[in-house]
Amino acid sequence: MIRLPRFYTALVWAATLALALASTAPHAQLTIEIIGGGGTTVPIAIVPFAGEANYPYPLTGIVGADLARSGLFKLIDPAGVNPRPARADDVRFGEWTARGADAVVVGNVTPQSEGRVEVRFFLLDAVKQTQLAGFSYVVAPSQFRATAHKIADIIYEKLTGDVGVFSTRIAYIARQGTRYELLVAEADGYNAQIIVTSNEPLLSPAWSPEGTRIAYVSLENKKPIVYMQSLATGQRQVLANFRGSNSAPAWAPDGSRLAVTLSRDGGSQIYSINADGSGVQRLMSSAAIDTEANFAPDGKSILFTSDRGGSPQIYRLTLGNGAVERMTFDGSYNVSPRHLPDGKGFVFVRRDGGRFNVAIEDFATRQVQVLTQGTIDESPAVAPNGKLILYASESGGRGILAAVSSDGRVKQRLTAAASDVREPAWGPLPK
Repeated sequence: MIRLPRFYTALVWAATLALALASTAPHAQLTIEIIGGGGTTVPIAIVPFAGEANYPYPLTGIVGADLARSGLFKLIDPAGVNPRPARADDVRFGEWTARGADAVVVGNVTPQSEGRVEVRFFLLDAVKQTQLAGFSYVVAPSQFRATAHKIADIIYEKLTGDVGVFSTRIAYIARQGTRYELLVAEADGYNAQIIVTSNEPLLSPAWSPEGTRIAYVSLENKKPIVYMQSLATGQRQVLANFRGSNSAPAWAPDGSRLAVTLSRDGGSQIYSINADGSGVQRLMSSAAIDTEANFAPDGKSILFTSDRGGSPQIYRLTLGNGAVERMTFDGSYNVSPRHLPDGKGFVFVRRDGGRFNVAIEDFATRQVQVLTQGTIDESPAVAPNGKLILYASESGGRGILAAVSSDGRVKQRLTAAASDVREPAWGPLPK
């Protein structure tokens, strides 16, 4: 938020940092609780796949949990159906419509050579009695979770018309005592992996567009420095370590450069920097605090936070001609803009009556909808399909992550057993 440059300046303690690529973090693994559902839901029966009980991961359990978590599906219990269908031809549609199911998922898991297995599934429209999808994957058992997420993505897209995001990953910062960790996990919170651990604050994780690198801010050297780290190798490099504060990294859509906030020239200003740390270029000049840049999906403009009008507000800079336009007018505190993937609007944090909440604004109509009702809701991160917003909140005196749908109807809470969790970032769709 706009206070971060001053916050950075105050933090000048000594730090140690250790890279711990691919270390598991059970204390920081997220548990998801659905606390509010959507309106209309699709009733769907997911029949346990034939043969899946022979393997450690229950494929259909993961698929069902993914779909239920979206708030758009109602799971119909398949118990009592005998025999259980394993192929499309086995399905007797009448017994499923009698249970209230509009869609049915069946499948089977069969062993293959070299320890691999074939996972085959079918998605059927029980009302129209037609097959909507059918795919087969040959995978190692260790890939069962990823395969289940892929199946859930296909089902979601076929039945809603929107791209599924169950195969994506999220990043976040967890703090336990004086220890800070940057973690990456599956979108459902499982398989949390420690990327960086430090005795000093880690901030502002930002995914590269292809999902193989993360930029972040570390205070390990008594000042905020922007780093970029490879998720595959753990190798990291300094992106911005200039005089003063270096903060708020944000990737351009093509991955060739980032926007960063630097105070090297005296004030908090936004610069462009190449992904290898070269080519530093100031994007605009003002006497105000400018920070929290976020590129538009087409890369032609950025949203940013500035107090140039006397209070923190959101502005848009057109990169081609340097034109700056104010985007928020309601209230005296609007910060942390994040574009929607379709480019039609943005989410942000607004203060109203002492509460900080996530809101969404439409570019065309300038209409604003407040999506959350917490006391301190901040750091919004938008899913690649634009349907969910992940954000940081508080519960019981500690930081948690929460999610809300872009229409405000679906709400989730994500907690870690023994950690204070902050600063979420949602990764891109897998290539």
